[in-house]
Amino acid sequence: MASLLALCLATMTVAAEPPNILFVLTDDQAPWALGASGYDQAKTPNMDRLFSQGAHLTNAFVVTPVCSPSRAALMTGRYGTELGITDWLHSSKEPNAGLDPKTIAWPEVLAKHGYTNALIGKWHLGMLEKFHPTEMGFHHFFGFRGGGNSPSNPKLEKEGIVEKFEGLTTDILTDHAIEFLKENKKRPFLVSVHYRAPHARWLPVADEDWAPYEKMDPKIPNPDYPNLNTPRVKKMTREYLASVRGVDRNLGRLLTTLDELDLEDNTVVIFTSDHGYNMGHNGIWHKGNGHWVLTKNPKPTPNVPAGQRPNMYDHSIRVPAAVRWPGKIKPGTVVTETISNLDWYPTILAMAGVPVPKEAGVRGHNFLPLLEGKSIPWDNNFYAEYSTKHQSKTDMRMYRTPEWKLVRDFKNAGRDELYHLKNDADEAHNLINSSDEKVKGVIDKLDQKIRAKMKELNDPVLRSASSSSSAGQ
Repeated sequence: MASLLALCLATMTVAAEPPNILFVLTDDQAPWALGASGYDQAKTPNMDRLFSQGAHLTNAFVVTPVCSPSRAALMTGRYGTELGITDWLHSSKEPNAGLDPKTIAWPEVLAKHGYTNALIGKWHLGMLEKFHPTEMGFHHFFGFRGGGNSPSNPKLEKEGIVEKFEGLTTDILTDHAIEFLKENKKRPFLVSVHYRAPHARWLPVADEDWAPYEKMDPKIPNPDYPNLNTPRVKKMTREYLASVRGVDRNLGRLLTTLDELDLEDNTVVIFTSDHGYNMGHNGIWHKGNGHWVLTKNPKPTPNVPAGQRPNMYDHSIRVPAAVRWPGKIKPGTVVTETISNLDWYPTILAMAGVPVPKEAGVRGHNFLPLLEGKSIPWDNNFYAEYSTKHQSKTDMRMYRTPEWKLVRDFKNAGRDELYHLKNDADEAHNLINSSDEKVKGVIDKLDQKIRAKMKELNDPVLRSASSSSSAGQ
């Protein structure tokens, strides 16, 4: 009887063992830059394998299409306006800005429940010591605190000291991640690998990553766009895809290490990006703070300089996303519900069997049941925001349904946009000035949704807009 009880207790212990978590975050990767999305020019065998071995989230989005506010939303499950981070943090212009350490990040919650956590790669949520990743639940940090770095021979922080490393940045970050996996394989861990790639500058890359693209004549999304600088788009496409392939090769190294350490079955592997990317789509390249890639640019306006195209296009806000968890998530699962990066917080804690702290103020929702193939009530409407303040000055707020998208710019009259996504997935036809009564009704309804969300978030932009409106009466 005693031996049977011991066996039962041992079984219970194994069953209750929390999963390890490997969270891979790329920088500037759009879903189209992925073979699993049907884009055959992307040579991504390891990403494709990962996406097929678990759940592929085909409608994953971020609430702000630029680095810092997106990463802040990921870490906290809250919007950038709530955190005071609405655009990418400029280390020289905003040296004292960062994510408030009083904010409860999900790595911090995991740490309190026995996880050993490492952040390897890009942080971009503050340069000061009080904003250091180790203040937000990470026990180990190897990487860089700012937004930019070189694709080769980078300067990286290791054990609090910044030094120069020789080699390709993506490879170096992976080397350290593998080292951490080997040293911590006997206890629950979180390893967040935040790659710098495929953020520009894309080259150099390894010869094997450049080889498929060196002589490629890539197809581009809309070659007939007026004044499109086609040669430049093709050149950038080759370099961008080569950078993606460098990440793919290193993802393969991480997955192989999990296999070799016998960690695969009890490790959740999450793959996603901090925002999407445009490469000639709608005549621009880059992300939410887009740049025209034309031979002749539209005229500038007071708040939007020549060459700039701030936007909330789907290509900027949609991201690749996959979750592999052997024995929990059926291979080949496809989740079509709309997921945002706010939702990772409660979902990851649910995977770990850890409750979400009420005081964290998390806005996201747990989508673990969707990953498990369960049918649950889910709101597929989606709100996003982006106030640009560096290259341009805008206050864009967006409400998206599976059929329509409305973008309001509260700082710049004449920049509002409405797209009928059901018939115009490329967002090529702005219907904001339509005289159709049905369209006008859609605008009014979505505008009310935007304002209600801004009010809920106590968005200062709404207060400013209301004050301006009152002053003008």
